[in-house]
Amino acid sequence: MPAVEIPKEKYGGKVREITLGATPAQGGTRAKTVTVGGEAALPFMHFEGAIPHPPVIAVEVQSRVPADWSPVLMDAWKEVANDPARWAQAAEKLGVDVILLKLCATQADGSPNTAANAVQVTKAVLQATGLPVMVFGPGQAELDNELLVAVAEATKGERLVLGICEDKNYRTIVAAALANDHLVNSRTPMDVNLSKQLVILIHDMGLPLERILMDPTTGALGYGIEYGYSVMERLRLAALQGDGMTQQPMLVTPGEEAWRVKESKVGTDVPAMWGDWAERAIHWETVTASALLETGANIVVMRHPEAIKRVQAMIAKLMAK
Repeated sequence: MPAVEIPKEKYGGKVREITLGATPAQGGTRAKTVTVGGEAALPFMHFEGAIPHPPVIAVEVQSRVPADWSPVLMDAWKEVANDPARWAQAAEKLGVDVILLKLCATQADGSPNTAANAVQVTKAVLQATGLPVMVFGPGQAELDNELLVAVAEATKGERLVLGICEDKNYRTIVAAALANDHLVNSRTPMDVNLSKQLVILIHDMGLPLERILMDPTTGALGYGIEYGYSVMERLRLAALQGDGMTQQPMLVTPGEEAWRVKESKVGTDVPAMWGDWAERAIHWETVTASALLETGANIVVMRHPEAIKRVQAMIAKLMAK
């Protein structure tokens, strides 16, 4: 019988390559940099085009002990959760690629977070790990600007990823990134046109496209992931078809999304058929992250060490040619 010829799709575009972090030779202090993007084919379809860099995992580290995390999740980090620097070191030992430092609105004593404290915590994390670092604000426009501008100035040349840049609050953060050689995370609601538009607005301020990550947002498994998946899929197809403003590597936060839903957060007064609480919660994050990788995520921000190990194993198998 004649051999079956597998049809192959050929694309005219590819995802833009972006490098996080800077080594001492590049003006920073990182022991290594991480490059994402560069794909000329859909996720893991090596037979259709080059996929030069695997997707990477970032671990979320908070600037104070999280007040709203599930006990299952807190149990995994209980030895280090009160010290962001030690937390970052523990995360690095998992073999992850990037640290995401989330600046909380308050400090450990309950007082409002300040620019000085944000700088101190960021520098402590940078000293504790050699991995590239992303720094996100608490999600309050005025406070984000106050904290992130100070962090950007104090870490000039480190090529941090600053976030979150949103439609109504991107100008100050982008200006700080532009002046201090950092990158930004461009986040929009789940919509192809909005994702593209914000990248254009940020680029119009003068920030090179090689310093913009696209964050189309997502939902958790069972909570809107289907729509987010389709948006990311369309963004990736547009990029491969040559749309230059959709060719940014994509970052999503399956850890945050998966651990905020009832199935992960609650262990009492739930149906017995839901099974073991810890295993169910870890599955929820694992499957959420895995699905997003299949639709084109270049960076997934995760929380639980066991879920991270499972997704690492998945990436390794799918990147093996």
